[in-house]
Amino acid sequence: MSSKPSLPKLHKRLLSGALSAVLVVSLGLAALPIPAAHAAPAHGGTLNLLLNYEPPTLVSLANVATPALSVSAKVTEGLLEYNYDLTPRPQLATSWSISPDGKQYTFHLRKGVKWHDGKDFSSADVAFSILLLKKVHPRGSSTFANVTEVKTPDPYTAIIVLSRPAPYLIKALVATESPIVPKHVYENTDAIGNPNNNAPIGTGPFRFKEWVRGSHIVYERNPDYWDKPKPYVDRIVVKFIPDPAARAIAFETGAVDLGYRTPVPLSDLARLKKVPKLVFETKGNSYSFNVTRLEFNLDNPYFKNLKVRQAVAQAVNRDVVLNTVYYGYGTRTASPIAPGLSAFHDNTPTPYPFDTRAAEKLLDEAGYPRQGGAPRFRVTLDYNPISEDSKRLADYLRSALGKVGVDVTIRSQDLPAFVKRIYTDRDYDFTVNGASNLFDPTVGVQRLYWSKNFKKGVPFSNATHYSNTEVDRLLEDATSEIDPARRVAQFKQFQQIVGKEVPDLNLVSPQFITIANTRVHDHSLTADGVESNLANVYLDK
Repeated sequence: MSSKPSLPKLHKRLLSGALSAVLVVSLGLAALPIPAAHAAPAHGGTLNLLLNYEPPTLVSLANVATPALSVSAKVTEGLLEYNYDLTPRPQLATSWSISPDGKQYTFHLRKGVKWHDGKDFSSADVAFSILLLKKVHPRGSSTFANVTEVKTPDPYTAIIVLSRPAPYLIKALVATESPIVPKHVYENTDAIGNPNNNAPIGTGPFRFKEWVRGSHIVYERNPDYWDKPKPYVDRIVVKFIPDPAARAIAFETGAVDLGYRTPVPLSDLARLKKVPKLVFETKGNSYSFNVTRLEFNLDNPYFKNLKVRQAVAQAVNRDVVLNTVYYGYGTRTASPIAPGLSAFHDNTPTPYPFDTRAAEKLLDEAGYPRQGGAPRFRVTLDYNPISEDSKRLADYLRSALGKVGVDVTIRSQDLPAFVKRIYTDRDYDFTVNGASNLFDPTVGVQRLYWSKNFKKGVPFSNATHYSNTEVDRLLEDATSEIDPARRVAQFKQFQQIVGKEVPDLNLVSPQFITIANTRVHDHSLTADGVESNLANVYLDK
């Protein structure tokens, strides 16, 4: 494939857009970043990896909770990995190409790869996994919506065939997002309930050893890994420490070596930055930018009223959220598309700037006037407990809304209870939540606003029950639009509409920080950082 003038217009568009880097890679495996010169990595040692919460599963096949993403790729790999700028790099696929019409992706697979049980890895595993992800993965139904079949002309070639182009698809094939699982283990089973999810067999650099519930997971070095001499460490011990203060102490004492997504309270960062044996890194987070949001239940009698939602929007000061709740570690945003996805992000100011007088007026017009000292109405605010920031944000929102006459009760619960309440029972008024944009708005943002993704029981879907036919059209058109400029325009128009209708209130895009002991090297070399397979990590002796 090349960009000669004789190519059809459609092919030229592909080359001028996001897929151009991929086509270059398919020809010559585009140059990778040259690492800084240092001593040869040492073998041996144990890496102690910190998680805030225990994973619900060890394979991110049907559950994409952050703790599951943190561990899945150590065992279960993907077709590709990605540079910080999301340029694809080989993993289980060694090279790839995209047809001129954007409807066929051909992957040439790595030879000689073995599953941890000794079986051969082949294209049959890839075909099985892609079609399984389409069925059971929380985002797979949209990510792989256009996939009609996966052809396997030989054991080392997999051809993904689409009904329509999917310009985001080439960025969706990292291990955590699209894990390639063993067909011989999952075939003819209940994939969601398969025992492999809790004791996985993979192709990765580490083999699963044990999972002691409530305490830790142990992974051991795979001596037969295809990318020798990796991995360098002998084992990874994943420790669960739910208490935020205890996590900070664990870093100070050296009980843990590595943690990501700002694993300690933000209030502790200044103190920890003075500890000589700790280093702080922001790279390795570009595969998954997040936006913190206030989600309204649009079936709630108060929040189904647009003026009430507008009033809440004008009662909230994003400057306070950023500087007080997040200690300045983040970026204000009124858009559901994070500033980190700069090509798509609309930085147009919110139509509802902070203005408490305007908020009071809107609540009066909505039919909820003040009556003496009594609140206009009472609502309950739930928050996602996976981050300490959520509780602080909930406290601020209670105060901010109290000033305009809305009485807010904060309700706390553990993560499973929160997910059940919001997505299955829908027993809530509004909620503080985070949303991963991932690598493209079609994958990370569409699920939150697309009316067809209102699915009870599916975590991190359209929890607000938002429905707008024009938004649906824009989102659906963007899934197959191969002209980059038109696709950006579609997402910009989408942002303008939801900005005015405020089904949710987007507040800030947090800055994630990885903390590591100085003895740990090469932990965040790719866009997914610590979520990667960590095959490159080595420790000082």
